[in-house]
Amino acid sequence: MVKDIISLVRPQQWLKNVFIFLPIFFSRKLGDGACLSSALIAFVIYCLVAGSIYCLNDICDRESDRLHPTKCRRPIASGIVSVGAGYGIMALLLVLAIALTFVYDSTVRHVLLINVGIYFILNIAYCFWLKHIALVDVFVISIGFVLRVLAGGVVTGIWISPWIILMTFLLALFLSFAKRRDDVLIYERTGDKMRLNIARYNLEFINMAITLVGVIVVVCYIMYTVSPEVIERMGTSNLYLTTIWVLAGILRYLQLTVVDKNSGSPTKILIHDRFIHVCIVGWVLSFGVLIYF
Repeated sequence: MVKDIISLVRPQQWLKNVFIFLPIFFSRKLGDGACLSSALIAFVIYCLVAGSIYCLNDICDRESDRLHPTKCRRPIASGIVSVGAGYGIMALLLVLAIALTFVYDSTVRHVLLINVGIYFILNIAYCFWLKHIALVDVFVISIGFVLRVLAGGVVTGIWISPWIILMTFLLALFLSFAKRRDDVLIYERTGDKMRLNIARYNLEFINMAITLVGVIVVVCYIMYTVSPEVIERMGTSNLYLTTIWVLAGILRYLQLTVVDKNSGSPTKILIHDRFIHVCIVGWVLSFGVLIYF
């Protein structure tokens, strides 16, 4: 039962919350213990809130999940965890998340609660309504990533460059379209609608959207690295050299989803694909060396 409850809140998906640490990395404050501890607490808060949302999502989607080849094994869809227990776990996680915000001073706490509140309400709307509207669904997911970055800035007091916000949104949009491709493939092969809005997508459109957004991500990243404001703030004009890792990562992701027809799940790919691991480590190390040394 404990294993099923853990599966319900999907801890493997909490990897997305590392976006909270981006403001610290880009502001060259990785060595600041106070900033790191503040961001870590915000990370835990977002994990708890995300877990509660996954509970609600699985409760709402339990009927459609039973038709999905893999989602049918989720605890609520399979009947292992009852709907009532799902609501109880959701409530407990929310209480714990709110309690944790009291480690911050009142000003930061209030702003963080607004941030997390927007994230929660947006996801509630997504569970009940917005996920059924094509395009709106992927945009809502992308906004959630931006809110994570903003939360990191709020709790650490770090100013966030508009470039970081823009690239976070675009990267999340790219990953969201790639993930949606899974449902389109299942629909076109079997006719089973994993989502009510899936008929508003097709493989040709999804492939075009993934390619278009992927190109925009790379172009924006190049513009960011050669921006005079960024060069002055970072103290180096060589950030453009890190573009190779971004381009390689985007192309690899496209290869996995379009050519190899693997799952477009960002979390699965980030956890299991070694090429992506090399790209991420290479980018972090090269970018880090350029701005920290």
